[in-house]
Amino acid sequence: MMYLQRPEGFLLSNIYKIASRFCCSISFVSYVSCLFNNIAHSLASYWKWADLRYEQAMEKGASKKRASPLSSHQSISVTTPLLDFEKEAEISSRGVIQEDESTVDDSPIEQVRLTVPITDDPTQPALTFRTWVLGLTSCVFLAFLNQFLGYRTNPLKISSVSAQIITLPLGKLMAATLSSKPIQVPFTTWSFSLNPGPFSLKEHVLITIFATSGSSGVYAIYIVTIVKAFYHRSIHPAAAYLLSLSTQMLGYGWAGIFRKFLVDSPYMWWPENLVQVSLFRAFHEKEKRPKGGNTRLQFFFLVFAASFAYYTIPGYFFQAISTISIVCLIWKDSITAQQIGSGMKGLGIGSFGLDWNTVAGFLGSPLPVPGFAIVNMLIGFVLYMYVVIPLAYWNNLYDAKKFPFISSHTFDFTGAPYNVTRILNARTFDIDLNSYNNYSKIYLSVTFAFEYGLSFATLTATISHVVLFHGQTILQMWRKTTSALKEQLGDVHTRIMKKNYEQVPEYWFVTILILMVIMALIACEGFGKQLQLPWWGILLSLAIASVFTLPIGVIQATTNIQTGLNVITELVIGFIYPGKPLANVAFKTYGHISMVQALAFLGDFKLGHYMKIPPKSMFIVQLVGTVVSLSVHFATAWWLLTSIENICDEALLPKGSPWTCPGDDIFYNASIIWGVVGPSRMFTKDGVYPGMNWFFLIGLLAPVPVWLLSKKFPNHKWIQLINIPIITTGASNVPPVRTVNYITWGIVGIFFNFYVYRKFKAWWARHTYILSAALDAGVAFMSIALYFSLQSNGVFGPTWWGLEADHCPLAKCPTAPGVHTKGCPIL
Repeated sequence: MMYLQRPEGFLLSNIYKIASRFCCSISFVSYVSCLFNNIAHSLASYWKWADLRYEQAMEKGASKKRASPLSSHQSISVTTPLLDFEKEAEISSRGVIQEDESTVDDSPIEQVRLTVPITDDPTQPALTFRTWVLGLTSCVFLAFLNQFLGYRTNPLKISSVSAQIITLPLGKLMAATLSSKPIQVPFTTWSFSLNPGPFSLKEHVLITIFATSGSSGVYAIYIVTIVKAFYHRSIHPAAAYLLSLSTQMLGYGWAGIFRKFLVDSPYMWWPENLVQVSLFRAFHEKEKRPKGGNTRLQFFFLVFAASFAYYTIPGYFFQAISTISIVCLIWKDSITAQQIGSGMKGLGIGSFGLDWNTVAGFLGSPLPVPGFAIVNMLIGFVLYMYVVIPLAYWNNLYDAKKFPFISSHTFDFTGAPYNVTRILNARTFDIDLNSYNNYSKIYLSVTFAFEYGLSFATLTATISHVVLFHGQTILQMWRKTTSALKEQLGDVHTRIMKKNYEQVPEYWFVTILILMVIMALIACEGFGKQLQLPWWGILLSLAIASVFTLPIGVIQATTNIQTGLNVITELVIGFIYPGKPLANVAFKTYGHISMVQALAFLGDFKLGHYMKIPPKSMFIVQLVGTVVSLSVHFATAWWLLTSIENICDEALLPKGSPWTCPGDDIFYNASIIWGVVGPSRMFTKDGVYPGMNWFFLIGLLAPVPVWLLSKKFPNHKWIQLINIPIITTGASNVPPVRTVNYITWGIVGIFFNFYVYRKFKAWWARHTYILSAALDAGVAFMSIALYFSLQSNGVFGPTWWGLEADHCPLAKCPTAPGVHTKGCPIL
């Protein structure tokens, strides 16, 4: 018999209760699985009826439509399939932009001309009742799901594509069934309609923007988590909320300042948005169901139901199949063998998983990732994990054998976990230098140490790669941008937007910027200065963000490559204001995230530019979506942190508990390294790892030979697809990413983006995005169902051999003589 695991143990008096709960859990899972399969088939049938009603409504309202191309050409409609990812990536990698200067009434960028139509219907509804209902619902659900899943051992991110797919039939259903009678707002002259006509593409775009706000995450919640779950200190909820609000919203200020350069200019074309444009057009083109096949929506629900039902096995009944490490099952008493074979704590040789959460949990779904990017990532992973790390570890570099093979924790000179409370002043919560000098320097596992080295290399490699491969293109685009702005020129899309729609006033952005700076100052200077960051630190971080937003935005808008500011900001505040962990992470968040948010807003504005969304409607949706999303993220995190006992403490959590918070653990240890101790005591002669600074130079020089080879052999196109920043990024995520995640992600990605793409291209173009979204959604919803039905009551699965994944307990053990670690033999 299999017994359920309960915290109070398995007393004979509880056997009946346990068996009853086990039967109920089986009944629950079976019932829900059957229910969702029935829902899938019912919705598929109902979709056909709704689609018929929608087409009738479209025919009825077709006579009201009018086009407004604002060009000397006739109104045209360009039908294009989804972009060929590999061709797009190749073009982006080369930095070659084909232009036709004679095409004055269209975009000067060929990819935009092929993808984005130059027509608009300004009478098409955009910010409607349907937009608000479906958009806010999507935003709330995605924000809750992503924050909820973010604390789990394999954190799964649900993208806005799921909402983009699901809301399409729901919008059509609302258009087919709701009353079109105007509703008068009491005591005003305003009125609105629940159903202003056929469900429009513009409504769909705005709903997706709402959903994107919900799926984006709130970086500042990492700070709240490490304060409450790792440092075990209190933080005022108002201070935490203002921190989250100000970091998410400051980007609006930079977006308003730089939108004329990064949105209005036709030469800032944001390649990633063309994929979204193609996807929207594919969804809104009339689709005929293939004979004997399914529509895309039917396919989505069928895969969703299968994914939902299957996840009961790796999520509850047989968690061991999420990571199967064959070597550990053979050599159960060998530390070295388990270090080689463990998929979670070792090299992962012979390790694999039968769980979509293992594939997509950390790295995201591999299905939409271009094939060349997957190969670059895997090259970096193989070189790093199977060449650099084994050489460093077994040659005992930096006393590597004293510590686990892979760990994101910090250690002292004896190999014991670093007791940060010994060097922190309990009253002021900053470093006590006497205690630090009398205790120990900070040591890291060899993988964690090299992860920081690779982050240095990624920073400089990105700069070098962009300058070499895209520098000429960026310079050319920038010159044309400034020239177009001086002469008040723009492509057809800019002219349509300025002719048909009222622009967002500059003072809207400035007002938000001023309000958010005030809130940031209140959050940091008020509430007893719990966040430790003084007023000048806030202003300095915002100055860094404002300086870098435009150049990094130009790079992203022309090459699809974004360079982060997290390393720069950690270095700056770590040298200027060491010894204060929360000041370091707050400075990093304000400097890095305000720029990231600004570029996200600008990218959405450009998508709205292409899709002819009224700018004020876009602004309102972004603003409301951001506030709602961060509020839901914050409330969900606060609820989990205060309701789950020992959350994020793997040593105290019950066996099988998924609440291990791997991403937050990394953030916590980074706050110790960069904040408490500081870079001057880590990466200089006063620390253990000054050698990591060489990676700045390595990253700077690494793209040079690739660039030289691409110039010498221009006909060998594969050379131009070697991307050093992607290679270094692919290698620098272990930990928290495990080797089994890379292995399964790479296998699935190569299978779909090389074999399926080449052999079954039509199937790939039609189903890949939808398959990815359905698999993600099925896992997410079953995770929620398992939590509320079982895990919230302390039931994590049947107590048997299959409850734990990996089965490599010795992989975490040090191999240096005399080092004592709980659960490990002393050598």
